[in-house]
Amino acid sequence: MKESSLNVLGGDLEGCSADPLTGFFRNGCCDTGPQDRGLHTVCARMTAEFLALSKYLGNDLSTPRPEYGFAGLKPGDQWCLCAGRFLQAHEEGAAPRVNLAATHLRTLDVVPLDVLRLYADDAS
Repeated sequence: MKESSLNVLGGDLEGCSADPLTGFFRNGCCDTGPQDRGLHTVCARMTAEFLALSKYLGNDLSTPRPEYGFAGLKPGDQWCLCAGRFLQAHEEGAAPRVNLAATHLRTLDVVPLDVLRLYADDAS
């Protein structure tokens, strides 16, 4: 099994969201590769608090951008977040819930598993 298909629990990487379609490669999964400098590997369920923090930090994920085919995220949507931004949100007390089975193994290069488990949105 190749690393690119594993999640942080060591199993097969599950899909994160097809609606809205997420992932660095817009394939619904938090896959990554050499082109993904932001490491968009954390499958997270958006909250109003996280979306406000992200906007404040300069990455507005909630405003629609029709020119990019982006409808904007709302609380409850799942999205592949940058591992570094997730860690920053954790440090700010605004981290969203995480689907560990859909969070890519490479996330562990940035975020410790025990931190991810604090926000687990599943039974893992």
